[in-house]
Amino acid sequence: MAVSIEDIKKLRAMTGAGLADVKKALTEAEGDFDKAKDLLRERGLAIAAKRSDRETSNGCVLVKSVNGFAATIALKCETDFVARGEQFEALAAKVAQSVLDSNPADAEALKGLVGEDVTQLIASVGENMQLGNFTRHTREDNEVIGQYIHANRKIGVLVDLVCDSAATAAKPEVQELAKNVAMQVAATNPMALDGASLDAAAMEREREVYRQKAREEGKPEQIVEKIAEGAVKKFQKEVCLMEQPYIRDDKKSMTEVVCEVAKAAGGDIKVAGFSRIQLAAE
Repeated sequence: MAVSIEDIKKLRAMTGAGLADVKKALTEAEGDFDKAKDLLRERGLAIAAKRSDRETSNGCVLVKSVNGFAATIALKCETDFVARGEQFEALAAKVAQSVLDSNPADAEALKGLVGEDVTQLIASVGENMQLGNFTRHTREDNEVIGQYIHANRKIGVLVDLVCDSAATAAKPEVQELAKNVAMQVAATNPMALDGASLDAAAMEREREVYRQKAREEGKPEQIVEKIAEGAVKKFQKEVCLMEQPYIRDDKKSMTEVVCEVAKAAGGDIKVAGFSRIQLAAE
């Protein structure tokens, strides 16, 4: 049977599928919208399955925040061309909004919310796509969420600052600090917030590596432990955010930078945590 242009436009708006696919589905379903949607969904799943083994090394990381909540998500695809398209960017925004609104517990829960949208876009553009990592942060009145997206949209960071009061949190210098700490995390990719946050067993393994290295170099046993401890402290300065040199002034540690801003703001500030998503590292 013939289908009208109005029906084709309506179903396309509902599903996001391609014009030719919508027309074909409506024709086969004899104008029944529900049947046509089922046909499009089945074909979308089939196309997605065929493309599921293709590498998804491109895409984007997106940060979205509203009303005391912030989310970072990664959406992956095959090419940079598709990653910069309007449909892909709209889907990334929908994924971020779903994380904000529904706070999914894990990847499967997020897939349940937006998996069909991903499948339909795969069918529409003919390129494999995958949901990447995601994180969601909440903010109280005395807290600040710093956010940063790298220019290539492949690294996204959220940082949590806790202040002594809402007044301190609202000060411009504290807001700026939150952004700068997020930039630090993006640039240096720290393993942990501070030394206490590092896995104790992992750190002991590091010490043992340095002990063995010192012994192999013929160092006296009485100084092996000092050498190992010194090496571990150096390692902590490299991988712990609050012990790292500040990227804008390497004569200061991040702890010193936070203390300086807290003093200027007339309050207390603590970096409570951070999350970092890097597209290529997933």
